[in-house]
Amino acid sequence: MYSDDLINSYPIFDTHAHYDDERFDSIRDELFHEMHQNGVCGIVSCGCDEASSKRALKMAEQNDFVYAAVGIHPSNIDSGTTIEQIRSLATHPKCVAIGEIGLDYYWVDDNKPQQIEIFERQILLAKELDLPILVHDRDAHGDTLEILKKYKPKGVVHCYSGSVEMAEEIIKLGMYIGVGGVVTFNNAKKLPDVVKIIPDELLLVETDCPYLAPVPYRGKLCHSGMIKYTAQKIAEIRGTTTQQILNLTAKNAKNLFLIK
Repeated sequence: MYSDDLINSYPIFDTHAHYDDERFDSIRDELFHEMHQNGVCGIVSCGCDEASSKRALKMAEQNDFVYAAVGIHPSNIDSGTTIEQIRSLATHPKCVAIGEIGLDYYWVDDNKPQQIEIFERQILLAKELDLPILVHDRDAHGDTLEILKKYKPKGVVHCYSGSVEMAEEIIKLGMYIGVGGVVTFNNAKKLPDVVKIIPDELLLVETDCPYLAPVPYRGKLCHSGMIKYTAQKIAEIRGTTTQQILNLTAKNAKNLFLIK
């Protein structure tokens, strides 16, 4: 299952994944075992509502190298999940972040006030609990940046899709920028320029699996081992080595999530 050319790619820390997805149900245990044996030292599997957050926590309980984030995704604000439910789940010892939270105006844009309210309340919860946030920002760059400037949370803007100028503002806030497989796509126009300016200490890598598998696996079921290809592309853009990017981003992930 695990591609031979990924063996000995150490260390890989995937800061944003969704392993509760049903597409992993028949292969999850074997995949976790093989990835951990072959270089994946850490994974943060993210919740999008109460149910998926609980599934993330269960996976984290069962696998030492898996951690969980709990939260209400902007597309799940009508799920019935409450802030108090997220607060309760966030006390779990394997919960390292509040997420995936943020704004998404791509699918629905007639509920912006509700999205903003839930986003802000979860930022305040994260600050109360001294946890970082995992920020989803799709077609909502202006409002996302305004809110981050207002509250100045710690965390990462995941699967970054904004401009260089916005990235510069995120960096000023001391927030991390998560780079995924999109950087390997031929149609990734802005992201390579963003990758050039991210300070070493604020760079993270991720999959957002099962989505966004990097080239040469674009369109396939994505998993954390494929981060090698994302790291290779980042290294090419930044004029360094794949190994240096893997070392750097694993260190940064552990610093952000307070993992020893």
